[in-house]
Amino acid sequence: MSGTVAAVSSNGTYSFTKPNRESVRLLAGFGVEGDVHAGATVKHRFRMLKDPSQPNLRQVHLIHEELFEEVRRAGFEVAAGQLGENVTTRGIDLLGLSAGTLLRLGDEAVVEVTGLRNPCAQIDGFQKGLLKQVVGRDTDGRPRFRSGVMSVVVSGGLVRPGDPVVIEPPAGPHLPLEIV
Repeated sequence: MSGTVAAVSSNGTYSFTKPNRESVRLLAGFGVEGDVHAGATVKHRFRMLKDPSQPNLRQVHLIHEELFEEVRRAGFEVAAGQLGENVTTRGIDLLGLSAGTLLRLGDEAVVEVTGLRNPCAQIDGFQKGLLKQVVGRDTDGRPRFRSGVMSVVVSGGLVRPGDPVVIEPPAGPHLPLEIV
């Protein structure tokens, strides 16, 4: 299975959105070079207040471009980087991946999927009502989080729009993604 990188984004300051870039450099065990969320330990403001020494399982945020098409049909305009993601993909069911899946981005970079992004109220601050579009309910009434996946950088490298994304599922049984 494979897809492509539709866009790459980063921001050196805390902001909900991240500007698109021509490329980003992933650093092993650290994240996106120059991005405010890069680091070996957690950089999410709320999580830092709880325990700043916990490992950063959210070094790189990936979101599927197809989500933007879905919310557009509901009347929302969202483009790459506007939900705070670093890598926007096309042609990959990110939400259906197993924990531990490796994603090869371009020629060198490899990230390991750690879990689902926990969407927050800032999404409604960006566009009122959008949070309900990215948090749905499954047939059993449980929340279904659709705002992308989080990952850690296994191997660094440059990532650009148009780069291939190759999926390598982990050995063993499928482990559904949980919030990280």
